[in-house]
Amino acid sequence: MSGSADAGTADFTPEHIARARALRRGVLPAVAGSWAVSTALLLALGLTSGGARLIGAFGDAWALRVLGAAVSLVVLPQLLTLPFAARGRVVRARFGLVTQGWGGWALDQARGLLVSLPLALGALFAVYALAGTTRWWWAWAAGGAAAVTFLLSFVAPLVFEPLFSTFTPMEPGPLRDALLALAARDGVRVRDVLVADASRRTTALNAYVSGYGRTRRIVAYDTLLGTASAREVELVVAHELGHVVHRDVPRGTAFGALGAALGVCVLAAVVSWGPLLSTAGVQHFADPRSAFLLAAVASLGGTLVSPLGHALSRRIEHRADLHALALTGDPAEFIAMQRRLTVTNVSDPAPPALLHLLLGTHPTPASRIATARAWHPQGA
Repeated sequence: MSGSADAGTADFTPEHIARARALRRGVLPAVAGSWAVSTALLLALGLTSGGARLIGAFGDAWALRVLGAAVSLVVLPQLLTLPFAARGRVVRARFGLVTQGWGGWALDQARGLLVSLPLALGALFAVYALAGTTRWWWAWAAGGAAAVTFLLSFVAPLVFEPLFSTFTPMEPGPLRDALLALAARDGVRVRDVLVADASRRTTALNAYVSGYGRTRRIVAYDTLLGTASAREVELVVAHELGHVVHRDVPRGTAFGALGAALGVCVLAAVVSWGPLLSTAGVQHFADPRSAFLLAAVASLGGTLVSPLGHALSRRIEHRADLHALALTGDPAEFIAMQRRLTVTNVSDPAPPALLHLLLGTHPTPASRIATARAWHPQGA
């Protein structure tokens, strides 16, 4: 760990650091257990004939097998990982991060299932319909994966976000005016400033900019508005505006679309390999009973490339931090904001390097504070 990162930990009390690390020790086994169980399930059913037999039990008709594959792939992993998710929730509740009751949590799980199932069914229907029609199914599927990635990027803020949160316009006043002025100074057009009712689930603090063009809006958690100073809220929003100015969402969507297309091509090559299909108990990939093999290979591939995605995410977040500093010219308040976010979210200022390398999507709080201390206005 660098000396600058060590200096960042001096901004937090030993009690906070111990508390944050205790939270990590409590949550990490649940996270790792959830991943291990879901991966083991996919491998056990995808690399043996078990998955083919399970899907075949839904009937001999092609449509029934596609339906059975979608239901099995969505429901089984969620059921197996539910105890780990519940355990993680219990741990977070002990640290004051959870405000939602078990009933609301269960409803959110059901909503997630209702969103995931149609998406999985549509994807599998398209893939297996193409695979049974043309030898070039992988090219059409790659193009479809890219198109769906773009579509979901536009649709998610308008359709999926309202399923899990209620958004209300921010009351007119100095803070709303300041946030709109901040966006205008940055050359970003926003339709409105909304408040998300995050407090019914958590005490964590956050804000973001969502949508494209006329649908773009600044969204602030009500927990942030009730805890942070107005200037700290501005700093959080300035960071999010940095993502808009640098076109991180369109670029990320394009990168994700390209990755999805390439991923489909690699998957097609792997799952069409005869010995692997034989291991999975099917003769041709076009048989929907191969769905667990498809999911197993996709899961392993995603695990392998995720550290690269996290590394790219950290670079993007660092650039947004620099943008917030340049837009506001207020490193002292940036540091105060980082302290508040870290303490309230019970985050470790300087987590272990390997863990951060594998799982970290943002720079560590210590490094973000060090960045602010080292920052100087251009030309100064």
